[in-house]
Amino acid sequence: MAAGGKIGLALGGGAARGWAHIGVLKALGEIGIKPDIIAGTSIGAVVGGCYAAGHLDALEEFARELTRRRVFGYLDFNLAGTGLINGQRLCERLDRHLGDRAIEELDVRFTAVATEIGSGHEIWLSRGKLVEAVRASYAIPGIFRPVKIGGRWLFDGALVNPIPVSVCRALGARYVIAVNLNADVCGRGAVVPHPDTVDETNGVADLQPVKGKNGVAVRRLLQRQIFGKGEDTPGMSTVMIDAFNIVQDRIARSRLAGDPPDALINPRLTGVGLFDFHRAEELIALGEAAVKRDADDLIREISFRRRGEQRVSVPL
Repeated sequence: MAAGGKIGLALGGGAARGWAHIGVLKALGEIGIKPDIIAGTSIGAVVGGCYAAGHLDALEEFARELTRRRVFGYLDFNLAGTGLINGQRLCERLDRHLGDRAIEELDVRFTAVATEIGSGHEIWLSRGKLVEAVRASYAIPGIFRPVKIGGRWLFDGALVNPIPVSVCRALGARYVIAVNLNADVCGRGAVVPHPDTVDETNGVADLQPVKGKNGVAVRRLLQRQIFGKGEDTPGMSTVMIDAFNIVQDRIARSRLAGDPPDALINPRLTGVGLFDFHRAEELIALGEAAVKRDADDLIREISFRRRGEQRVSVPL
């Protein structure tokens, strides 16, 4: 962006709904809008980091290949640690594409937002290993293990800055586009799909010991207790994620009111659960559609900025 300054893109959190960010970035590129600065929280940091590293296509391919069974294959349960899921399998997948890339070496200026355990400080990760920054930003409390960076234990940044508009502005963005993944899902319960290997009949999970070879039966019991059994029996993760989502929504509303972006993109994601990672094709399309709805306004306003004309608000 010339006379109007740099374009910033703030990608918010929202677990599986974050695949919509892929569609947003693709659609922005198609209309000639390429961010100079990206700030991401949680899944926004994953997508934003992959884009900044030039691996958005690889992330899209991975997302589109996911099925319910494959999603649960990446969940390495760990009841002995500080999170239900160790996260090592996901980390290995990220390492495969991002390797040892340092954030400061990226072509696009990138920052991931995380929260420090204990102090509650908002931590901006703008230097160091990209994979570690992304992991820290999406480490949902109680679900994924926290990540230690620079002597600090960090977890999901959505607890302090769900849609990091303020980060983009602090890094020099003069025009900030924010993507809110939770605009039309407030108050609706998160839907956690059952793994294909678990009986989905209604009822309370069997708490009796189960015998089985190679721990398969034990794993099934663990999945039922964590993810629930039937729509009327929410599992542990459903309750935790839903509570986290409510907190995130309230904080996002407050922060957006105090520091509004120049344009706000709201993909219509009603009915998409936080663990619906297998619905990537649908979510990417919804992200693209959200940009296309506001494309004319975005192009017009950015053109005004480039010509140094007076700012005109984008109708949302």
